[in-house]
Amino acid sequence: MIREKADPLALFADWYAEAEKGEPNEPSAMTLATVGPDGTPSARMVLLKGYDAAGFVFYTNVESRKGRHLLAHPKAALLFHWKSLRRQIRLEGPVSTTTSDEADAYFATRARGSQIGAWASDQSRPLESRFALEKRVAEFTARHVIGTVPRPAHWSGFRLQPVLIEFWQDGAFRLHDRLEYRRSAPGEPWATRTLYP
Repeated sequence: MIREKADPLALFADWYAEAEKGEPNEPSAMTLATVGPDGTPSARMVLLKGYDAAGFVFYTNVESRKGRHLLAHPKAALLFHWKSLRRQIRLEGPVSTTTSDEADAYFATRARGSQIGAWASDQSRPLESRFALEKRVAEFTARHVIGTVPRPAHWSGFRLQPVLIEFWQDGAFRLHDRLEYRRSAPGEPWATRTLYP
């Protein structure tokens, strides 16, 4: 049975700490689902870069497909699946952009090659050849050969503020444990309920 806590973030913190110790692959990897202009859902993997009472943060090129989706329809879903622990956590809620200061601070921690890559990649747009990408990387490397690499204006963060968090624990014979936290809006109190598997 999942041990319910008053605050779902406390339960998330416990499970995430266990994933950091026991999940052999990237424990911060999460599926991000967005909605396109025609209502078609789209999902891909991103990395969690921080979480607190304000929400769950990830970074990307805001001109990418996911960035455009989130700016046009600022609601999303996240899914953590830790196969080795036989657990998953689903989150849903509104999305907002991080502040420029937050994005600058995180960008400064990235490896220099990743910083250059953020400048060089026109993420989600057609790539004529691998050589074209490597040429852009070389050009931006030459531009930023000395000193710090500034954050591109098209690269920033998003924060999902959950209004639904569901904890799922694998059970024998597919009789899984499911605990749902739900609230009417960010900042409102949480209500809990258990769900049939």
